[in-house]
Amino acid sequence: MTVSDTGPDAGQDTRTHTEAAEAEAQSVEAGSAVMDRDDVDRALARLGAEHEAVETSLLALQDHAGRRLLEGAALSGTTKERWTAADADITRLWTYFDAYSGALAAAREVRERRRWPNREDLVELTERLRGPGVLIAGAAAEGAALAERLSLAELVARMNGLYARSLDVVVAADAVWSALPARIDLLAAELHRTRSLAHSVGVRPGEHPSGDDLEDITAELTELRTRVIADPLAFWLPATGSSAPGGGRPDTGRYDRAALALEDVRREIEAVLDVRQDAEQRLIALRDVLSRADRTLAEARTARGEVLAKIAASEVPAVSGPPTVLQEQLAAAAEHRRQARWHRLSPLLESLEERAEEELRRARESLTAVTAPLAVRAELRGRLDAYKAKVARHGMAEDPLLIERYDAARRMLWSAPCDLRAAEQAVLRYQRATAESLLPPQDRPEQPRHEQPRHEEQRPDGPGEEDA
Repeated sequence: MTVSDTGPDAGQDTRTHTEAAEAEAQSVEAGSAVMDRDDVDRALARLGAEHEAVETSLLALQDHAGRRLLEGAALSGTTKERWTAADADITRLWTYFDAYSGALAAAREVRERRRWPNREDLVELTERLRGPGVLIAGAAAEGAALAERLSLAELVARMNGLYARSLDVVVAADAVWSALPARIDLLAAELHRTRSLAHSVGVRPGEHPSGDDLEDITAELTELRTRVIADPLAFWLPATGSSAPGGGRPDTGRYDRAALALEDVRREIEAVLDVRQDAEQRLIALRDVLSRADRTLAEARTARGEVLAKIAASEVPAVSGPPTVLQEQLAAAAEHRRQARWHRLSPLLESLEERAEEELRRARESLTAVTAPLAVRAELRGRLDAYKAKVARHGMAEDPLLIERYDAARRMLWSAPCDLRAAEQAVLRYQRATAESLLPPQDRPEQPRHEQPRHEEQRPDGPGEEDA
Protein backbone atom coordinates (compact mmCIF):
# COMPACT_ATOMS: atom_id res chain seq x y z
CA MET A 1 0.00 0.00 0.00
CA THR A 2 3.01 2.25 -0.41
CA VAL A 3 2.01 3.24 -3.94
CA SER A 4 -1.08 4.99 -5.21
CA ASP A 5 -1.99 2.24 -7.72
CA THR A 6 -5.28 0.60 -6.76
CA GLY A 7 -5.06 -2.14 -9.39
CA PRO A 8 -4.43 -5.83 -8.71
CA ASP A 9 -0.73 -5.23 -7.86
CA ALA A 10 -1.40 -2.43 -5.41
CA GLY A 11 0.07 -3.03 -1.97
CA GLN A 12 2.92 -5.30 -3.04
CA ASP A 13 5.60 -2.59 -2.66
CA THR A 14 4.96 -2.32 1.08
CA ARG A 15 7.23 -5.25 1.84
CA THR A 16 10.47 -3.28 2.04
CA HIS A 17 9.18 -0.78 4.60
CA THR A 18 7.14 -3.32 6.50
CA GLU A 19 9.95 -5.86 6.77
CA ALA A 20 12.34 -3.16 7.93
CA ALA A 21 9.88 -2.00 10.56
CA GLU A 22 9.25 -5.56 11.75
CA ALA A 23 13.00 -6.11 11.99
CA GLU A 24 13.31 -2.98 14.19
CA ALA A 25 10.44 -4.17 16.40
CA GLN A 26 12.01 -7.59 16.82
CA SER A 27 15.31 -5.89 17.71
CA VAL A 28 13.63 -3.95 20.50
CA GLU A 29 11.91 -7.09 21.80
CA ALA A 30 15.29 -8.83 21.82
CA GLY A 31 16.70 -6.08 24.05
CA SER A 32 18.84 -4.37 21.44
CA ALA A 33 20.56 -1.08 22.16
CA VAL A 34 18.81 2.27 21.99
CA MET A 35 18.72 3.80 18.51
CA ASP A 36 21.33 6.46 17.81
CA ARG A 37 20.67 9.72 15.98
CA ASP A 38 21.40 8.24 12.55
CA ASP A 39 19.09 5.25 13.18
CA VAL A 40 16.32 7.64 14.24
CA ASP A 41 16.73 9.87 11.20
CA ARG A 42 16.70 6.90 8.83
CA ALA A 43 13.62 5.43 10.52
CA LEU A 44 11.78 8.76 10.37
CA ALA A 45 12.63 9.19 6.68
CA ARG A 46 11.40 5.68 5.89
CA LEU A 47 8.23 6.11 7.92
CA GLY A 48 7.59 9.47 6.29
CA ALA A 49 7.87 7.98 2.82
CA GLU A 50 5.62 5.13 3.84
CA HIS A 51 3.09 7.55 5.31
CA GLU A 52 2.95 9.47 2.05
CA ALA A 53 2.50 6.28 0.01
CA VAL A 54 -0.22 5.00 2.34
CA GLU A 55 -2.08 8.29 2.12
CA THR A 56 -1.86 8.28 -1.69
CA SER A 57 -3.18 4.71 -1.85
CA LEU A 58 -6.05 5.44 0.54
CA LEU A 59 -7.07 8.53 -1.40
CA ALA A 60 -6.97 6.55 -4.66
CA LEU A 61 -9.12 3.83 -3.10
CA GLN A 62 -11.51 6.48 -1.80
CA ASP A 63 -11.81 7.91 -5.31
CA HIS A 64 -12.01 4.53 -7.12
CA ALA A 65 -14.97 4.31 -9.52
CA GLY A 66 -15.81 0.83 -8.27
CA ARG A 67 -16.03 2.02 -4.66
CA ARG A 68 -18.34 4.90 -5.63
CA LEU A 69 -20.57 2.50 -7.54
CA LEU A 70 -20.67 0.10 -4.61
CA GLU A 71 -21.66 2.90 -2.24
CA GLY A 72 -24.56 3.99 -4.44
CA ALA A 73 -25.86 0.60 -5.64
CA ALA A 74 -28.74 -1.44 -4.23
CA LEU A 75 -26.69 -4.56 -3.57
CA SER A 76 -27.74 -8.09 -2.74
CA GLY A 77 -26.30 -11.53 -2.15
CA THR A 78 -22.55 -12.08 -2.03
CA THR A 79 -21.71 -8.52 -3.04
CA LYS A 80 -23.80 -7.01 -0.25
CA GLU A 81 -22.12 -9.21 2.36
CA ARG A 82 -18.59 -8.56 1.12
CA TRP A 83 -19.09 -4.84 0.58
CA THR A 84 -20.50 -4.41 4.08
CA ALA A 85 -17.32 -5.97 5.44
CA ALA A 86 -15.08 -4.03 3.02
CA ASP A 87 -16.75 -0.71 3.89
CA ALA A 88 -16.07 -1.37 7.56
CA ASP A 89 -12.46 -2.26 6.66
CA ILE A 90 -12.04 1.06 4.82
CA THR A 91 -13.34 2.93 7.88
CA ARG A 92 -10.83 1.07 10.09
CA LEU A 93 -8.12 1.86 7.53
CA TRP A 94 -8.63 5.58 7.98
CA THR A 95 -8.68 5.15 11.76
CA TYR A 96 -5.40 3.28 11.62
CA PHE A 97 -3.95 5.86 9.25
CA ASP A 98 -4.92 8.72 11.55
CA ALA A 99 -3.26 6.91 14.48
CA TYR A 100 -0.21 6.25 12.33
CA SER A 101 -0.05 9.92 11.32
CA GLY A 102 -0.36 11.05 14.93
CA ALA A 103 2.36 8.68 16.11
CA LEU A 104 4.70 9.80 13.34
CA ALA A 105 4.03 13.50 14.08
CA ALA A 106 4.72 12.93 17.79
CA ALA A 107 8.01 11.19 17.00
CA ARG A 108 9.02 14.05 14.73
CA GLU A 109 8.29 16.58 17.50
CA VAL A 110 10.59 14.71 19.87
CA ARG A 111 13.30 14.58 17.24
CA GLU A 112 13.00 18.29 16.50
CA ARG A 113 13.62 19.33 20.13
CA ARG A 114 17.37 19.28 19.68
CA ARG A 115 19.78 18.97 16.84
CA TRP A 116 21.74 16.47 18.88
CA PRO A 117 19.19 14.47 20.91
CA ASN A 118 20.26 13.34 24.38
CA ARG A 119 19.83 9.81 25.71
CA GLU A 120 16.37 10.43 27.13
CA ASP A 121 15.24 11.66 23.68
CA LEU A 122 16.76 8.62 21.98
CA VAL A 123 15.11 6.21 24.44
CA GLU A 124 11.74 7.88 23.87
CA LEU A 125 12.22 7.86 20.08
CA THR A 126 13.23 4.20 20.16
CA GLU A 127 10.05 3.36 22.05
CA ARG A 128 7.88 5.44 19.73
CA LEU A 129 9.43 4.13 16.53
CA ARG A 130 9.87 0.48 17.49
CA GLY A 131 7.69 -0.25 20.46
CA PRO A 132 3.91 -0.83 20.76
CA GLY A 133 3.24 2.79 21.48
CA VAL A 134 0.23 3.43 19.23
CA LEU A 135 -3.12 3.13 21.02
CA ILE A 136 -6.02 2.13 18.78
CA ALA A 137 -9.37 2.72 20.45
CA GLY A 138 -12.73 1.60 19.04
CA ALA A 139 -11.38 0.24 15.73
CA ALA A 140 -10.13 -3.20 16.58
CA ALA A 141 -10.87 -6.11 14.31
CA GLU A 142 -14.02 -8.14 14.99
CA GLY A 143 -13.52 -10.50 17.90
CA ALA A 144 -10.53 -8.53 19.33
CA ALA A 145 -10.36 -6.01 22.14
CA LEU A 146 -12.01 -2.64 21.64
CA ALA A 147 -8.67 -0.94 22.31
CA GLU A 148 -5.20 -2.24 21.62
CA ARG A 149 -1.61 -1.08 21.38
CA LEU A 150 0.38 -1.66 18.22
CA SER A 151 3.82 -0.79 16.96
CA LEU A 152 4.13 1.23 13.79
CA ALA A 153 5.25 -1.94 11.94
CA GLU A 154 2.22 -3.87 13.22
CA LEU A 155 -0.02 -0.99 12.28
CA VAL A 156 1.31 -0.97 8.71
CA ALA A 157 0.85 -4.73 8.44
CA ARG A 158 -2.72 -4.38 9.72
CA MET A 159 -3.43 -1.63 7.15
CA ASN A 160 -1.95 -3.73 4.36
CA GLY A 161 -4.32 -6.61 5.13
CA LEU A 162 -7.39 -4.39 5.32
CA TYR A 163 -6.40 -2.57 2.16
CA ALA A 164 -5.88 -5.78 0.17
CA ARG A 165 -9.28 -7.17 1.20
CA SER A 166 -11.09 -3.93 0.44
CA LEU A 167 -9.32 -3.40 -2.87
CA ASP A 168 -10.14 -6.97 -3.94
CA VAL A 169 -13.86 -6.32 -3.50
CA VAL A 170 -13.73 -2.93 -5.26
CA VAL A 171 -11.65 -4.10 -8.23
CA ALA A 172 -13.68 -7.31 -8.74
CA ALA A 173 -17.03 -5.49 -8.67
CA ASP A 174 -15.74 -2.76 -10.99
CA ALA A 175 -14.37 -5.36 -13.45
CA VAL A 176 -17.72 -7.17 -13.63
CA TRP A 177 -19.67 -3.94 -14.01
CA SER A 178 -17.26 -2.78 -16.72
CA ALA A 179 -17.51 -6.04 -18.68
CA LEU A 180 -20.98 -7.55 -18.45
CA PRO A 181 -23.72 -4.84 -18.48
CA ALA A 182 -22.39 -3.22 -21.67
CA ARG A 183 -22.13 -6.59 -23.42
CA ILE A 184 -25.61 -7.52 -22.23
CA ASP A 185 -26.97 -4.23 -23.61
CA LEU A 186 -25.34 -4.86 -27.00
CA LEU A 187 -26.78 -8.37 -27.08
CA ALA A 188 -30.19 -7.01 -26.10
CA ALA A 189 -30.04 -4.59 -29.04
CA GLU A 190 -29.20 -7.47 -31.38
CA LEU A 191 -32.05 -9.43 -29.81
CA HIS A 192 -34.46 -6.56 -30.57
CA ARG A 193 -33.40 -6.51 -34.23
CA THR A 194 -33.77 -10.29 -34.47
CA ARG A 195 -37.25 -10.16 -32.92
CA SER A 196 -38.37 -7.54 -35.46
CA LEU A 197 -37.01 -9.64 -38.29
CA ALA A 198 -38.66 -12.75 -36.87
CA HIS A 199 -42.05 -11.07 -36.69
CA SER A 200 -41.74 -9.98 -40.31
CA VAL A 201 -41.55 -13.62 -41.43
CA GLY A 202 -44.19 -14.93 -39.03
CA VAL A 203 -41.85 -16.37 -36.37
CA ARG A 204 -43.79 -15.63 -33.19
CA PRO A 205 -44.06 -17.21 -29.73
CA GLY A 206 -46.49 -20.10 -29.69
CA GLU A 207 -46.30 -20.50 -33.47
CA HIS A 208 -42.65 -21.36 -34.04
CA PRO A 209 -39.94 -22.81 -31.75
CA SER A 210 -37.59 -19.94 -32.56
CA GLY A 211 -40.24 -17.49 -31.39
CA ASP A 212 -40.34 -19.28 -28.04
CA ASP A 213 -36.54 -19.24 -27.92
CA LEU A 214 -36.53 -15.47 -28.41
CA GLU A 215 -38.89 -15.06 -25.47
CA ASP A 216 -36.63 -17.24 -23.29
CA ILE A 217 -33.51 -15.28 -24.31
CA THR A 218 -35.28 -11.98 -23.58
CA ALA A 219 -36.23 -13.14 -20.10
CA GLU A 220 -32.72 -14.49 -19.48
CA LEU A 221 -30.99 -11.24 -20.48
CA THR A 222 -33.37 -9.15 -18.38
CA GLU A 223 -32.81 -11.30 -15.31
CA LEU A 224 -29.06 -11.52 -15.95
CA ARG A 225 -28.61 -7.76 -16.18
CA THR A 226 -30.60 -7.17 -12.98
CA ARG A 227 -28.53 -9.78 -11.16
CA VAL A 228 -25.20 -8.42 -12.45
CA ILE A 229 -26.05 -4.89 -11.31
CA ALA A 230 -27.19 -6.02 -7.85
CA ASP A 231 -24.63 -8.77 -7.20
CA PRO A 232 -21.56 -8.39 -9.44
CA LEU A 233 -19.34 -10.54 -7.22
CA ALA A 234 -21.59 -13.52 -7.97
CA PHE A 235 -20.14 -13.30 -11.48
CA TRP A 236 -16.47 -13.12 -10.47
CA LEU A 237 -14.02 -16.01 -10.84
CA PRO A 238 -10.96 -15.47 -8.58
CA ALA A 239 -7.62 -16.44 -10.05
CA THR A 240 -6.34 -19.65 -8.51
CA GLY A 241 -2.97 -19.38 -6.81
CA SER A 242 -2.93 -15.55 -6.87
CA SER A 243 -2.92 -13.41 -3.76
CA ALA A 244 -2.93 -10.06 -5.58
CA PRO A 245 -6.04 -7.92 -4.96
CA GLY A 246 -8.48 -8.14 -7.86
CA GLY A 247 -6.91 -11.25 -9.35
CA GLY A 248 -9.46 -13.07 -11.49
CA ARG A 249 -11.92 -12.47 -14.31
CA PRO A 250 -15.68 -11.94 -14.83
CA ASP A 251 -17.74 -15.11 -15.24
CA THR A 252 -19.46 -14.72 -18.64
CA GLY A 253 -20.93 -18.23 -18.80
CA ARG A 254 -24.61 -17.23 -18.75
CA TYR A 255 -24.01 -14.39 -21.18
CA ASP A 256 -22.12 -16.67 -23.57
CA ARG A 257 -24.93 -19.25 -23.53
CA ALA A 258 -27.52 -16.55 -24.28
CA ALA A 259 -25.37 -15.22 -27.12
CA LEU A 260 -25.04 -18.71 -28.64
CA ALA A 261 -28.78 -19.29 -28.35
CA LEU A 262 -29.48 -15.98 -30.09
CA GLU A 263 -27.02 -16.87 -32.85
CA ASP A 264 -28.86 -20.16 -33.43
CA VAL A 265 -32.18 -18.31 -33.68
CA ARG A 266 -30.66 -15.73 -36.01
CA ARG A 267 -29.47 -18.48 -38.36
CA GLU A 268 -32.95 -19.99 -38.29
CA ILE A 269 -34.51 -16.64 -39.17
CA GLU A 270 -32.02 -16.20 -42.01
CA ALA A 271 -33.00 -19.62 -43.32
CA VAL A 272 -36.65 -18.56 -43.29
CA LEU A 273 -35.71 -15.37 -45.14
CA ASP A 274 -33.87 -17.43 -47.73
CA VAL A 275 -37.03 -19.50 -48.17
CA ARG A 276 -39.03 -16.34 -48.83
CA GLN A 277 -36.58 -15.34 -51.55
CA ASP A 278 -36.34 -18.64 -53.46
CA ALA A 279 -39.55 -20.45 -52.48
CA GLU A 280 -41.01 -20.36 -56.02
CA GLN A 281 -37.87 -21.82 -57.61
CA ARG A 282 -37.68 -24.55 -54.98
CA LEU A 283 -41.34 -25.44 -55.47
CA ILE A 284 -40.82 -25.65 -59.25
CA ALA A 285 -37.79 -27.89 -58.72
CA LEU A 286 -39.81 -30.09 -56.35
CA ARG A 287 -42.59 -30.51 -58.89
CA ASP A 288 -40.02 -31.47 -61.51
CA VAL A 289 -38.43 -34.11 -59.27
CA LEU A 290 -41.77 -35.63 -58.34
CA SER A 291 -42.86 -35.58 -62.00
CA ARG A 292 -39.71 -37.43 -63.03
CA ALA A 293 -40.33 -39.96 -60.28
CA ASP A 294 -43.91 -40.49 -61.51
CA ARG A 295 -42.75 -40.92 -65.12
CA THR A 296 -40.08 -43.37 -64.05
CA LEU A 297 -42.61 -45.43 -62.10
CA ALA A 298 -44.97 -45.39 -65.11
CA GLU A 299 -42.11 -46.58 -67.31
CA ALA A 300 -41.37 -49.32 -64.79
CA ARG A 301 -45.01 -50.48 -64.84
CA THR A 302 -45.00 -50.59 -68.65
CA ALA A 303 -41.69 -52.42 -68.66
CA ARG A 304 -43.01 -54.95 -66.16
CA GLY A 305 -45.85 -55.85 -68.49
CA GLU A 306 -43.39 -56.23 -71.34
CA VAL A 307 -41.09 -58.43 -69.26
CA LEU A 308 -43.95 -60.66 -68.15
CA ALA A 309 -44.97 -61.11 -71.82
CA LYS A 310 -41.50 -61.69 -73.23
CA ILE A 311 -39.56 -63.45 -70.46
CA ALA A 312 -40.63 -66.84 -69.14
CA ALA A 313 -39.98 -68.25 -65.66
CA SER A 314 -38.67 -64.90 -64.32
CA GLU A 315 -39.57 -63.23 -61.03
CA VAL A 316 -40.45 -59.62 -61.77
CA PRO A 317 -40.94 -57.33 -58.73
CA ALA A 318 -44.18 -55.36 -58.42
CA VAL A 319 -44.13 -51.60 -59.04
CA SER A 320 -45.85 -49.38 -56.49
CA GLY A 321 -47.77 -46.26 -57.38
CA PRO A 322 -46.64 -42.69 -56.64
CA PRO A 323 -47.09 -41.65 -52.98
CA THR A 324 -50.05 -39.29 -52.73
CA VAL A 325 -48.81 -37.86 -49.42
CA LEU A 326 -45.96 -36.05 -51.19
CA GLN A 327 -48.38 -34.42 -53.59
CA GLU A 328 -50.55 -33.35 -50.66
CA GLN A 329 -47.56 -31.87 -48.86
CA LEU A 330 -46.49 -30.11 -52.06
CA ALA A 331 -49.95 -28.54 -52.29
CA ALA A 332 -49.68 -27.49 -48.62
CA ALA A 333 -46.28 -25.90 -49.31
CA ALA A 334 -47.72 -23.93 -52.21
CA GLU A 335 -50.52 -22.73 -49.93
CA HIS A 336 -48.01 -21.65 -47.26
CA ARG A 337 -46.22 -19.62 -49.90
CA ARG A 338 -49.43 -17.93 -51.06
CA GLN A 339 -50.32 -17.08 -47.45
CA ALA A 340 -46.71 -15.89 -46.67
CA ARG A 341 -46.38 -18.43 -43.87
CA TRP A 342 -42.62 -18.61 -44.37
CA HIS A 343 -41.84 -20.09 -40.96
CA ARG A 344 -44.03 -23.11 -41.81
CA LEU A 345 -42.85 -23.34 -45.39
CA SER A 346 -39.16 -23.51 -44.44
CA PRO A 347 -39.12 -26.90 -42.62
CA LEU A 348 -41.74 -28.35 -44.99
CA LEU A 349 -39.65 -27.52 -48.05
CA GLU A 350 -36.54 -29.09 -46.54
CA SER A 351 -38.43 -32.29 -45.73
CA LEU A 352 -40.11 -32.38 -49.15
CA GLU A 353 -36.82 -31.92 -51.01
CA GLU A 354 -35.24 -34.81 -49.15
CA ARG A 355 -38.22 -37.12 -49.62
CA ALA A 356 -38.67 -36.19 -53.30
CA GLU A 357 -35.07 -37.13 -54.07
CA GLU A 358 -35.58 -40.38 -52.18
CA GLU A 359 -38.73 -41.08 -54.19
CA LEU A 360 -36.91 -40.49 -57.49
CA ARG A 361 -34.11 -42.81 -56.41
CA ARG A 362 -36.66 -45.49 -55.45
CA ALA A 363 -38.42 -45.16 -58.82
CA ARG A 364 -35.14 -45.57 -60.68
CA GLU A 365 -34.22 -48.61 -58.62
CA SER A 366 -37.66 -50.10 -59.36
CA LEU A 367 -37.20 -49.55 -63.11
CA THR A 368 -33.75 -51.15 -62.98
CA ALA A 369 -35.06 -54.16 -61.08
CA VAL A 370 -38.02 -54.64 -63.44
CA THR A 371 -35.98 -54.40 -66.65
CA ALA A 372 -33.13 -56.61 -65.40
CA PRO A 373 -34.38 -59.70 -67.36
CA LEU A 374 -34.54 -57.65 -70.57
CA ALA A 375 -30.99 -56.47 -69.91
CA VAL A 376 -29.87 -60.08 -69.47
CA ARG A 377 -31.58 -61.06 -72.73
CA ALA A 378 -29.95 -58.12 -74.54
CA GLU A 379 -26.55 -59.14 -73.19
CA LEU A 380 -27.05 -62.73 -74.39
CA ARG A 381 -28.16 -61.51 -77.85
CA GLY A 382 -25.09 -59.32 -78.09
CA ARG A 383 -22.80 -62.14 -77.06
CA LEU A 384 -24.39 -64.52 -79.63
CA ASP A 385 -23.98 -62.03 -82.48
CA ALA A 386 -20.39 -61.27 -81.44
CA TYR A 387 -19.42 -64.96 -81.69
CA LYS A 388 -21.22 -65.31 -85.02
CA ALA A 389 -19.16 -62.40 -86.37
CA LYS A 390 -16.01 -64.06 -85.07
CA VAL A 391 -16.91 -67.30 -86.87
CA ALA A 392 -17.50 -65.39 -90.10
CA ARG A 393 -14.11 -63.68 -89.85
CA HIS A 394 -12.43 -67.10 -89.67
CA GLY A 395 -14.34 -68.38 -92.74
CA MET A 396 -16.42 -70.92 -90.82
CA ALA A 397 -19.85 -69.38 -91.33
CA GLU A 398 -21.08 -72.50 -93.20
CA ASP A 399 -20.06 -75.01 -90.51
CA PRO A 400 -23.21 -77.17 -90.03
CA LEU A 401 -22.73 -77.67 -86.24
CA LEU A 402 -22.19 -73.96 -85.65
CA ILE A 403 -25.20 -73.09 -87.80
CA GLU A 404 -27.35 -75.52 -85.87
CA ARG A 405 -26.30 -74.25 -82.45
CA TYR A 406 -26.57 -70.63 -83.50
CA ASP A 407 -30.09 -71.17 -84.79
CA ALA A 408 -31.11 -72.95 -81.58
CA ALA A 409 -29.83 -70.10 -79.40
CA ARG A 410 -31.35 -67.47 -81.66
CA ARG A 411 -34.76 -69.12 -81.62
CA MET A 412 -34.76 -69.00 -77.83
CA LEU A 413 -33.57 -65.39 -77.59
CA TRP A 414 -35.83 -63.96 -80.30
CA SER A 415 -39.00 -65.83 -79.35
CA ALA A 416 -41.56 -64.84 -76.74
CA PRO A 417 -41.77 -65.80 -74.02
CA CYS A 418 -38.01 -66.32 -73.66
CA ASP A 419 -36.65 -68.83 -71.19
CA LEU A 420 -33.50 -67.02 -70.06
CA ARG A 421 -31.94 -70.02 -68.34
CA ALA A 422 -32.33 -72.26 -71.42
CA ALA A 423 -31.24 -69.45 -73.73
CA GLU A 424 -28.10 -68.87 -71.68
CA GLN A 425 -27.19 -72.55 -71.90
CA ALA A 426 -27.76 -72.48 -75.69
CA VAL A 427 -25.46 -69.47 -76.03
CA LEU A 428 -22.81 -71.23 -73.91
CA ARG A 429 -23.03 -74.32 -76.18
CA TYR A 430 -22.54 -72.11 -79.24
CA GLN A 431 -19.57 -70.45 -77.59
CA ARG A 432 -17.94 -73.80 -76.80
CA ALA A 433 -18.56 -75.09 -80.33
CA THR A 434 -17.06 -71.91 -81.76
CA ALA A 435 -13.98 -72.22 -79.57
CA GLU A 436 -13.50 -75.89 -80.56
CA SER A 437 -13.92 -75.13 -84.29
CA LEU A 438 -11.10 -72.63 -84.14
CA LEU A 439 -8.65 -75.24 -82.80
CA PRO A 440 -6.35 -77.21 -85.17
CA PRO A 441 -8.05 -80.47 -86.36
CA GLN A 442 -5.74 -82.73 -84.32
CA ASP A 443 -6.60 -80.80 -81.13
CA ARG A 444 -10.38 -80.94 -81.53
CA PRO A 445 -12.25 -83.29 -79.19
CA GLU A 446 -14.28 -86.10 -80.76
CA GLN A 447 -17.94 -85.13 -81.24
CA PRO A 448 -20.53 -87.30 -79.54
CA ARG A 449 -22.76 -89.09 -81.99
CA HIS A 450 -25.93 -87.39 -80.81
CA GLU A 451 -24.39 -83.99 -81.60
CA GLN A 452 -23.54 -84.83 -85.25
CA PRO A 453 -25.17 -82.24 -87.57
CA ARG A 454 -28.34 -83.28 -89.32
CA HIS A 455 -27.84 -82.11 -92.94
CA GLU A 456 -31.12 -83.47 -94.16
CA GLU A 457 -33.24 -81.51 -91.65
CA GLN A 458 -34.55 -78.04 -92.30
CA ARG A 459 -34.19 -75.35 -89.61
CA PRO A 460 -37.21 -75.70 -87.34
CA ASP A 461 -39.31 -72.70 -86.65
CA GLY A 462 -39.25 -71.20 -83.16
CA PRO A 463 -41.66 -72.37 -80.52
CA GLY A 464 -43.12 -68.96 -79.98
CA GLU A 465 -43.88 -65.73 -81.68
CA GLU A 466 -40.87 -63.96 -83.23
CA ASP A 467 -39.66 -61.21 -80.89
CA ALA A 468 -37.62 -58.49 -82.50
